[in-house]
Amino acid sequence: MRQQLEIWVCFEAAAQTGLNIELLNLDARHPAALPGAAAALRALNLRISAGEQVAIIGPSGAGKTTLLQVLACAQPPAQGQLQLAGVNPWTLSPADLRRLRGQLFLAPQVPPLPPRQRVVTSVLAGRLPSMGLWASLRSLFYPTDIPAAHAALMHFDLGDKLFERVDRLSGGERQRVGLARALLAPASLWLIDEPLSALDPMRARMAMAALVGLARERQATLVATLHQVDMALANFPRIIGLRDGQVLFDLPAEHVSPEHLAHLYDQHEHELRGDTLPLTLPEDALAAPAPVLMHCR
Repeated sequence: MRQQLEIWVCFEAAAQTGLNIELLNLDARHPAALPGAAAALRALNLRISAGEQVAIIGPSGAGKTTLLQVLACAQPPAQGQLQLAGVNPWTLSPADLRRLRGQLFLAPQVPPLPPRQRVVTSVLAGRLPSMGLWASLRSLFYPTDIPAAHAALMHFDLGDKLFERVDRLSGGERQRVGLARALLAPASLWLIDEPLSALDPMRARMAMAALVGLARERQATLVATLHQVDMALANFPRIIGLRDGQVLFDLPAEHVSPEHLAHLYDQHEHELRGDTLPLTLPEDALAAPAPVLMHCR
């Protein structure tokens, strides 16, 4: 009982100041990896203080998405230890693990938005971890805080899409709806995976500035993976270079040199230049979304 009380105190403190993160000699495999496949993260040691804003950069296959999945408690490490707010989540009871997950917000690169749902409902779904069963069901039919959803969308230049159906949005608009959810989530750790891949440069700058600024304002810990190195350097105070599942450098943005980047993207120079296909897609290129498999908890 005393141990559970101490855990709750840690969670409540984290809700006010952000979650601190520690990875200790951690190995993890990609969620879709076959049994026996090599680890996507290898002997990773990392500390992120509560309230920090950190960008993870690196070439494709570096382990960035796997790292976010581990931080989101979506999969346990294969070896080593993860600690959030000083607690190993995989030693918690199922009830305490659910409570911890309620403080984590994961925005995947392709947001899992039901195609026929209205945008207002999709944004307000960010509050589901703090709602009971009946309130959650009611919110599907009767949105309870439309002004809050509109205010969140306005930060991403989507105020006019409040009552639009998701399947009528472009790919970039769906990505920004997924980001707007974070502003309503009761989360102290925001985990954002490639949030700019379907955005044009102007909207990418707007979305990134809004996300980092609001995380700082709310003292939320923000960890974002980015292919756009220039955006990472311009918006984040701390940059972690990840390659082959290991940290190649961990530096303040102003100390990241062209030599660091050349080493990180060796044999992947096209990604450093921004020549990859997702960065050149217009916002309407993903206008017809593929069916999305939803996992609810």
